[in-house]
Amino acid sequence: MTSRRAVLELLLAGCAAVGCVLTWLAASSEVAVAPVLEGEPTMTSMVYYPPLLTLSLLFATAAGVLAVVGVARLRRAAGLRRVTRLRRAK
Repeated sequence: MTSRRAVLELLLAGCAAVGCVLTWLAASSEVAVAPVLEGEPTMTSMVYYPPLLTLSLLFATAAGVLAVVGVARLRRAAGLRRVTRLRRAK
């Protein structure tokens, strides 16, 4: 049961990481900037949408937390299995 939960947490961490990348890519757009001096060409600049950047950072945080908790749970389950095997061998 514990390893299933750990795998689920790791799967959710992967989904959150994908969501982070997708929202980060969706948060930016290119706009034309007016020239500073007459006769200069127009420039392009990247503009970011703050709510999507915040959502991206939230996804990144959730992915990190879920990954750490999932790996810790897997390691703990593996350690318990090893201790149980050693106790049975005695």
